[in-house]
Amino acid sequence: MAQNYNVAQTKEKNEIWAAVDRYVKEHLKAEGLADIAVSTLQGKFLSLQCMALNAKNVLEVGTLGGYSSIWLASSGPEVKVTSVEVEAKNKAVADKAISNAGLSDRVDVLLGPGLEILPKVRKEVEAGDRPLFDFVFIDADKQNNLNYLNEAVQMCRSRAVVVVDNVVRKGNVASAEAASTDERVAGSREVIEAAGAHPRLQSTVIQTVGEKNYDGFMLCVVKIEKAAVVQFKSQMRSKSNLGGGDRKSLEAFSS
Repeated sequence: MAQNYNVAQTKEKNEIWAAVDRYVKEHLKAEGLADIAVSTLQGKFLSLQCMALNAKNVLEVGTLGGYSSIWLASSGPEVKVTSVEVEAKNKAVADKAISNAGLSDRVDVLLGPGLEILPKVRKEVEAGDRPLFDFVFIDADKQNNLNYLNEAVQMCRSRAVVVVDNVVRKGNVASAEAASTDERVAGSREVIEAAGAHPRLQSTVIQTVGEKNYDGFMLCVVKIEKAAVVQFKSQMRSKSNLGGGDRKSLEAFSS
């Protein structure tokens, strides 16, 4: 009841959004995709986070059917979302949903395992060929949460935000016994503990209750080391033709 009331009160009265919601949810089911996309309220939360950050470049790990990608891309007219998806079937559904939402020019879904795609994206960022990310949403195979987080941190500007979804696992994250038998719980514990000790992160875990049951997410803010700033500035300035996008990346990195 509370969840439905909240949706009714906070969701924009927009026929396009209503149509997108119906399309994505119907096609997730029709294509046999699991109902594990973010809820409407969670999608709105992600969008608001991007708005607050004035995010222009967003990284998503785990596209599924494109529902969260659409929320992220809709946070502003200049937002560009790079989303990584391992399953070709999921990417096909996501591409259709994103196209139906009129956002194909804002979302690029990269097909392949995150452990292979993210290092390639990182090299592009390090070379100055791709801007640093302002916001990262990680919602993929939980046992690799820490690997994804470690890659993401290296591609973020100062004070970027990283959200790792589904880390509370109905409270099982607090149970060492559950972690010994469930690799998703173990992955959640691992990433929470590592983020807490990470010298370049400030983080917290938020518990949630709603239509997706009892779960929660970890929210991190990235701090950039001075040495990394100096190195990145040197790389960017050494490029022969420093375009507008690169200048913005340089400014964002050291802000």
